Amino acid sequence: MSTPTPTPTPTSDPTATVPRIAVIGAGPGGLTCARVLQRHGVPVTVYDREAGREARDQGGTLDLHADNGQVALKAAGLLDAFFAKARPEGQEMRTYEAGSGALTGRHVPEPDEMFKPEIDRGVLRDLLLDSLAPGTVRWGHALAAVEGPAEGPRTLRFADGTTAVADLVIGADGAWSKVRRALSGALPAYSGVTFLEAWFDDVDNRHPELAALVGQGGAHAADGERAMFAQRNGGDHIRVYLIRRVPADWLAARGLTTADTEAIRALLLEEYADWSPALRRVLTDNDGPYVDRPIHALPVPHTWTTQPTATLLGDAAHLMAPLGVGVNLAMLDAAELALALATAPTPAEAVTAYESTMRPRSEEIAAQLHGAATGLLEAGEGIEAHQHHG
Repeated sequence: MSTPTPTPTPTSDPTATVPRIAVIGAGPGGLTCARVLQRHGVPVTVYDREAGREARDQGGTLDLHADNGQVALKAAGLLDAFFAKARPEGQEMRTYEAGSGALTGRHVPEPDEMFKPEIDRGVLRDLLLDSLAPGTVRWGHALAAVEGPAEGPRTLRFADGTTAVADLVIGADGAWSKVRRALSGALPAYSGVTFLEAWFDDVDNRHPELAALVGQGGAHAADGERAMFAQRNGGDHIRVYLIRRVPADWLAARGLTTADTEAIRALLLEEYADWSPALRRVLTDNDGPYVDRPIHALPVPHTWTTQPTATLLGDAAHLMAPLGVGVNLAMLDAAELALALATAPTPAEAVTAYESTMRPRSEEIAAQLHGAATGLLEAGEGIEAHQHHG
């Protein structure tokens, strides 16, 4: 895959100094931003806290929508490569009645349906990483703080004591963004809902009942107080998210940690006692430990005074419940910001133009989804909820 030769400067003035652009975070948003910038000859460096691209499991599967995530991939020149790796069959969705285990709803995608095909997070990240110029991502750089005046330049101070200087810092560093602190005092708040994640491997051989229940896409059941969402991943894996209205410290309050797998299983069997045996098996036959994922969201609206030397995208700007818009919006943010930087006379003008579009869009969607995580606990919400999952 070829990388365009960088032009001397992203501005119209050939005598201007090339701005030093730093993206914090090598997730889908940060990498999309870097890719689109490089396609337009704009130099960029990405800093990420992880030791390398294989440092950790990248999580489950995503559905990238035609009206945002796929728009960003087109701007990145990667849409065809995405379709080659995506799973259109993953758009299937099933809904079950919790008590009886009866199938109550099913969406089967048409053969040519490509509105929101699934792709594993790790596969998407590799696609983006492999599209960048070698050395773009600086691994092992955990940002501690953004320092310096708002008019710039900014100093990036990393946890290991090293520093770097940037004329524009782009915060693509997620829910607990360190870049956000340079712009806003807002902090994510606990939604009251926690996802407890369970993994199932080699499912067609080792968990055939679960494989048959979930099919090629996702499956949802709920009873008003608790829910289950199961999702087929690539490589014959399934992830199950047990959705419960509990205190954020529910494990510690019971004297447990995520290492206490058997004790958590016993607790789940008690909590889901009224569910059908087939669904209860999905809760407890997992391979390995559970993963506790309390769901947080930023205040709505989340606003800040625009600065010429720092901006945010994705969860750093508008963390919402995980109902399908997170990665899609992050990638759309990233592509729009990169295109603004490639065409505006100055980075400051690009940031102003980008935020004038990004903020109203994200505020409208965040307002719609405010408190919506509890909707997943309602019976009959499965197919509708899945339309927003990711």
